[in-house]
Amino acid sequence: MRAKALVMVALVAASVSLSARPAIDDNVDVKIDEWLTPSKPAYPHDPAVAPDGSVWYTGQRANVIGRFDPATQQFKEYTLTTPNSGPHGLQADKDGNIWYTGNAAGLIGKVDPKTGKVTEYKMPNPKARDPHTIAFLRDGRIFFTVQAGNFIGTLDPKAPDGAIKLVESPTVNSRPYGVRLDSKGVPYFDEFNSNKIASADPKTLIIREYPLPDPAARPRRIAIGKDDTVWYGDYARGYLGHLDPKTGKVEEFKSPGGPDSKPYAIDVTSDGAIWYVETGDETKNILVRFNPETKKFLTWPIPSGGGTVRNMEIDKAGNLWLAESGVGKIARVTIKRTTSTQ
Repeated sequence: MRAKALVMVALVAASVSLSARPAIDDNVDVKIDEWLTPSKPAYPHDPAVAPDGSVWYTGQRANVIGRFDPATQQFKEYTLTTPNSGPHGLQADKDGNIWYTGNAAGLIGKVDPKTGKVTEYKMPNPKARDPHTIAFLRDGRIFFTVQAGNFIGTLDPKAPDGAIKLVESPTVNSRPYGVRLDSKGVPYFDEFNSNKIASADPKTLIIREYPLPDPAARPRRIAIGKDDTVWYGDYARGYLGHLDPKTGKVEEFKSPGGPDSKPYAIDVTSDGAIWYVETGDETKNILVRFNPETKKFLTWPIPSGGGTVRNMEIDKAGNLWLAESGVGKIARVTIKRTTSTQ
């Protein structure tokens, strides 16, 4: 009986020990690989991962959409129809077509990778002059933000003319910016010229705003956590922020680089860890990882400096892809598990 009791105690102790461990492991390191894009002038802006695993980017100043094959490490770039259209945000559809915003030309465009054909859809309102970021709704429509024009909108790829619908933000000059969808397909976006995060009803586009506590807060990009809460980088104040849309509760965490760190690109990996880039020093951007369970930050310098990493995307293997605007490169961040020394 005594032996059985000892075994039972050991099993209970092991169970308690395992349950006490955080689900998100902090024993990680990264490997960062970088490739120089052929764009001239080189200025890759946003990355996107296509269904076939290829990585795409907007060559903003070169007026191209670029494709990178990680397997062969080969580039191919597609020149856009409208000169100086300022390609900005982009996403691949399920067929592999690449949709992008013509930020300087008031349009949304599509590149067919098989033929190179470019199709453009002009905004129906001249005030909607700068489409910014896009995301695909569940019904196949494209949801997008219009920053300086102060709109959100949808485009229907199935309609010949795109059937674009625009809705103005309720906050004047709020500058709708980055977009992410939650698990229910609801688009969230930040209003970069205000201290607000917002969501839109996918069907009606009715906007709901969530004010952040500090009037000086300026959320620039957002990411959606596993629990459908919203993580954001407070670009103006140097904080990582966390909003629960159900309760309106906001948490803030000082970014390791301090008040001038300018958090920008951000995303959440499948384990729930938050990844973002501090861009306060263009010559030395810093990749940051935050564990929402342990509240621990980890940081790594980007080898080439980064030159302002504005956006990131995660591929099926869990790698982060970055567009390093100022140095003309795209980068892959491979996350590696390390052995605990404790």
